Amino acid sequence: MGELKQQRHLITAQERLRDQVANALRAALISGELQPGSVYSAPGLAADFGVSATPVREAMLDLAREGLVEPVRNKGFRVTEVSERDLDQYAEIRALIEVPMVGRIAATASREQLEALRPVAEEIVAAAREHDLIGYLEADRRFHLTLLGLSGNDRLVETVGDLRKRSRLYGLTMLDARNELLPSAEEHLELLDLMLAGDAGAAEACMARHLGHVRSLWARARDEPVEQRPTARKLGVR
Repeated sequence: MGELKQQRHLITAQERLRDQVANALRAALISGELQPGSVYSAPGLAADFGVSATPVREAMLDLAREGLVEPVRNKGFRVTEVSERDLDQYAEIRALIEVPMVGRIAATASREQLEALRPVAEEIVAAAREHDLIGYLEADRRFHLTLLGLSGNDRLVETVGDLRKRSRLYGLTMLDARNELLPSAEEHLELLDLMLAGDAGAAEACMARHLGHVRSLWARARDEPVEQRPTARKLGVR
């Protein structure tokens, strides 16, 4: 039994390191340290992290399942590129799904169900104020998918979750430095208040504006000249 416990502890530690590496890689993708179209090897990234190549390779496979990178035989992983056309199409599909759905949910969800989302909305705002980009995107993901989950349609939630992964945001570091993420973060609280008031039309308009806001933030970050981007820093795993 003692050996079994030791093995279980080792597996848990390995999984934790894998998750830490995956989160650090996501942060590097968001900040632009890992560039779309570029190929990175697991050993090379492992040297930056100060860990073995195994958890890095496992973390990269996790990101590949999310559509963030793709394996390149005998070389490593290439960061997937998202074109302007791709992003416009993803944004259009999200709007077609999420805008009318929030109106429907506003009319059918209970006050308790909606109020349960307030701590998550506040977490998004807090993360924006604290310049925690990973925390911001994770809380944003939970808010949107949990809200859509109130529709009772699991496939719809799955579809939007996949679209979010494929249309991830680049270059948020600069926007964060200028505090331009905060207005987008606060729209979650505005949306929630409108839904609680039972104003389905206003909630739909707010969601449409929010999705458009997110799209414009992405475009502005992408169009920023490379020389104005923050200097790449050494990746680190805590």
